[in-house]
Amino acid sequence: MAVSSVSRPQSRRLSSLPSVQALMIQLAALGLAALAWLLLARSGFALAPLAAAFLQGALAAMLSRWRGQAAWWHLIHFLFLPAALAMLALQLPPWLFLATFLAMLALYWSTFRTQVPFYASGSAAWDAVAMELPKRPLRIIDIGSGLGGLALNIAARRPDCKVTGIELAPLPWLASRLRPGGSVNCRFLRGDYQALDFADYDVVFAYLSPAAMPQLWAKARAEMRPGALLLSHEFIVPDTAPQIRRPTRPGGPMLYGWQM
Repeated sequence: MAVSSVSRPQSRRLSSLPSVQALMIQLAALGLAALAWLLLARSGFALAPLAAAFLQGALAAMLSRWRGQAAWWHLIHFLFLPAALAMLALQLPPWLFLATFLAMLALYWSTFRTQVPFYASGSAAWDAVAMELPKRPLRIIDIGSGLGGLALNIAARRPDCKVTGIELAPLPWLASRLRPGGSVNCRFLRGDYQALDFADYDVVFAYLSPAAMPQLWAKARAEMRPGALLLSHEFIVPDTAPQIRRPTRPGGPMLYGWQM
């Protein structure tokens, strides 16, 4: 009895992972597409392999939307099987598939687990963040720092501050470590921001994804000290009005901020 009571929660956690959901969606869509292909074949209508692949992709995208996955998953589901068929038709060498897989793994690493794809914030967001920083020495953390652009930019603008970037994916982290223009008040860590204690920082900047915002907000509320500032580029905390709403550029994404 003890074993079953533990295994059921574990299986639920496993099935809730976006990568596992994606696999289940692809398999379900494949079964539905195969059924449609058989029914059409019996009626005398032959469906070309590429058309069948796009049918499977459309079904997978609809299932992904129904399951409430992030919008970028819909496009992945739609193009996955057609892209696989196209790659096979081109008869590319096997080593190219391995090299592509390793490069994507190094770049996106934990995207399937965290639901946070690689985003680049850009100079307009850096300007907006700089304008919202209090005029005193600060300890600033950029969670999911990517290639390190924001951390390096803020460190150069504000030599009175200590700026840290943390990135889980190894390739962007390595690129940030090797970039020129580093300074003594800027450093980069490789790891999961969930392992950090937000109480160590005066400002937390995030550019994650809508799926990650509730968990980020819970951690910020639990750990950030009174007066500390949480900034988020483009994505808002559900059901929590921000005190800061600054456009990064005319018609562009917003920078949101919450004072603890």
